[in-house]
Parts: sequence; structure tokens; C-alpha cells
Amino acid sequence: MSRIGVSLPTLTPEALVDADLNTLATALYVKTDDLLQMAPQHAPWHPAIGFSPQICDAEMVTLAVMQALLGFTSESRWLRFATTHLRHLFSYLPQQSGYNKRLRNLAATISWLITMLARDTSLWTDDVWVIDSTPVECARSREAARRSELAGWAEYGYCASHSRYFWGLRLHLLATLHGLPIGFALTGAKADERTVLLDILHTNPDPEHRQSRTGPHRGQELLRRRV
Repeated sequence: MSRIGVSLPTLTPEALVDADLNTLATALYVKTDDLLQMAPQHAPWHPAIGFSPQICDAEMVTLAVMQALLGFTSESRWLRFATTHLRHLFSYLPQQSGYNKRLRNLAATISWLITMLARDTSLWTDDVWVIDSTPVECARSREAARRSELAGWAEYGYCASHSRYFWGLRLHLLATLHGLPIGFALTGAKADERTVLLDILHTNPDPEHRQSRTGPHRGQELLRRRV
């Protein structure tokens, strides 16, 4: 099967992968399509009357995952690369505006799919999970904070690792020791990490697994073992 990438070292993102992406893309597409057919309620709504999308949801998810794996942060640059190197895998590739709109509509679907794919790995049953948070600074001046559209959601908080106050949000991540994400939350800067942890554990899609991991001291253990 064809290989994408080059063997000579270079700093361009396109050349960081020298592997068979055909197999990865095909397996991801088949798995995603099967999951969406088994749980259609997690797919975004499409009108019954009108033009049918030229690229299905499973193909869009596959494109988005491959963009992340190849390290493309620019959607326009990624679509140009995909048009040149991956056109044989997709019968249609959208323009940047359509690509961005479809991805925004698929945000909840992708989040659900990430969880379902993670549960198929052995790392999901690791004995120890760890949680940590990092500040997401949104503004520095008082005027910017007052005029920001995040006003009322973002707030002032203290970052112990940087020994300073900031205005913004806080990103919480729950993961296994091997780095597999289990859950995340974006909260105000003053949110209590223990409360956020319990909320993340409460949203675990596997009730039996959640019950076995959320005993009376489970939250405290995870907070003590923060990375």
C-alpha cells in the first residue's frame, strides 16, 4: 500500500509521518461509521429534505483525526495537503468554510467518539487515574476583561505554579498514568478541583466502572497523586 511522507529528516509537518495512513484512515472510518450507525442519536441533525452532504460524518471525523495526527493547526493548509496526498481516500473534500462549519456541528459527536474509542483500549482500566488543571488566561487588562464576551464566565483566580493571579478559565484533565484522557472540564478560574473531579467522574459513561473507582476516598487519592 502507498506510504505518505519522506524518509529524509525535515521540519515540515507533512514529513513527520512515514507510515501507512491508508490503513489507519480506513480502520478509523469503519469504526466511526459502525458506532454512529449503532447510536445515531449522537450524530448531528441533518434535514430530511434538501441536499445530502457530499461527505458523511464518519469521513469528516476521519479527516479531523488525521489533521491532528499530522500536526496541522491551519485548516486551509491541511485541506491543501489532503487534496494533494489523500484525495484517493475521499471522494469529496470540502472547502475551508464548509469544513469548519461541519466540525463545529460535530464537536459533541467527536467528544463521544473519543470516549468510545478510549474504552476499547486496555489503558481505560488502569488502576490509577490522575487529574490536574492548568490556567487558560483570557485577558490581562481590566478593560479587556470588562469588554470580553467571556465576562460572567471567566473570572479571576490564582495559579500556584506561576505564583500569580490571572483572569480567565481553568482546564481540568482526568487521565490514566499512560496519558489516555478520561474526561475534561473547562471551568471558571475559582472552581474547586475536588468538585470538578467528582463531576467528571459522574459523567463517566460506564456506571459499573465509575462505581468501582469512586469510593469514599477515590477523589482524595486522585488529588493527592496529581501530576
